[in-house]
This record gives sequence, structure tokens and C-alpha cells, in this order.
Amino acid sequence: MQENVKESWERFLNPESLKINIITASIFSMAFEMLKTSIIEKIEGFFTNGFDENGLIVSSEYKEKVLSLNRSPLYASLQWLKNMDAIVQDDLDKFEKIKKCRNSLTHEMLKITAEGIEPDVDILFTEMVTLLRKVEIWWFENLEMAIDPDSYPPDFDLDQVTPGPVWSLQMLIDIALGPEDKAMDYYNNFVAQCKET
Repeated sequence: MQENVKESWERFLNPESLKINIITASIFSMAFEMLKTSIIEKIEGFFTNGFDENGLIVSSEYKEKVLSLNRSPLYASLQWLKNMDAIVQDDLDKFEKIKKCRNSLTHEMLKITAEGIEPDVDILFTEMVTLLRKVEIWWFENLEMAIDPDSYPPDFDLDQVTPGPVWSLQMLIDIALGPEDKAMDYYNNFVAQCKET
């Protein structure tokens, strides 16, 4: 048996590596969907004028100023964020790498179980969290803080802010892919807090 075929079967049949590969691919896909949702829905919400019996009432400005930028709502939203200086071309390039990896992990799952996860997945996880944080902080600074600037001290440090979606994504990665003791810390802290209430 050829060495590469043998290694492939070993990875596939080894319960530990198989579980890690499947969990990593699943978490990466889930994280990508969280990023995509945040990018699209924040902008759509910004252009919303309320609700009716059919749901959100999105203003015509959303179509004119955002959806007109690209046929894809995701890419239109990314372009709008770039136009607003929330992100730069380097962020768009990183997004493309993240998306390419996500597509590979999602559509080539059987291949991944045999060949293993690409080594740059860890880097792309970090870049995904960084991009999500950049977008969320931009909204926080340019919307929430702008609406009520007096609520924040003059020396307010945005580096100390952890937006909810970023915290959720980081927690998901830590629990599913991090060291067992770090994962158990989340659980133990939650249980302890529940007992106090």
C-alpha cells in the first residue's frame, strides 16, 4: 500500500482525527455564517424603518445605496462597508480566502476526513474573528457611540470592547476546538452563576 494512501486511511479511521476534522469544518462553516449574517443584517437594520405584518420595512435607500453595489447582498454589503471606510481592500482579500476555505470545508468534507484540515485554518479562524470584530466595532463607534457620546468617558478605549457576536464566536471556537480545561471553564462558570441566582 502506498504511504499516502495508508496515511489517508489512518486519518479517516482514527476516531480522534476524524472527530477533530469534522468539528473544525463544522465550526468554521458556522463561524462564516455568523460573519456573513453580521455583515448583511447590520446594514439592513440600519436602513429599516420599522415593522409591519410582513416583517421589516426596509427603506428604498437600502436598495439604492447598498444592493445596487452588487447582485449579491453579501458583496454589496462588503462594498458598502468599504465605501464607508469600515473595512479596506485587504479585509476583502482576507474575506475571499475565508470564503474559499469555508467552501472547501463544506463541499469537500469526505476529502477533508481523509486528507485532514489545511494548516492555515487556524490563521483563517483568527482572521475571521478579527474581521467580525472590526465590523462590529465600526458600528459601535459610528452608531451607538455617535448617538449618545456623553455616555462614554473621554478616555474610553475601544480595544476593551468585545461585541456580542465576537464573544459568541470566540467562545464557540474555544469550547469546540480549544484545550479541554478552557472549554470546561466556560461550563463551570455558567453552572456556578446559575447556582448563585
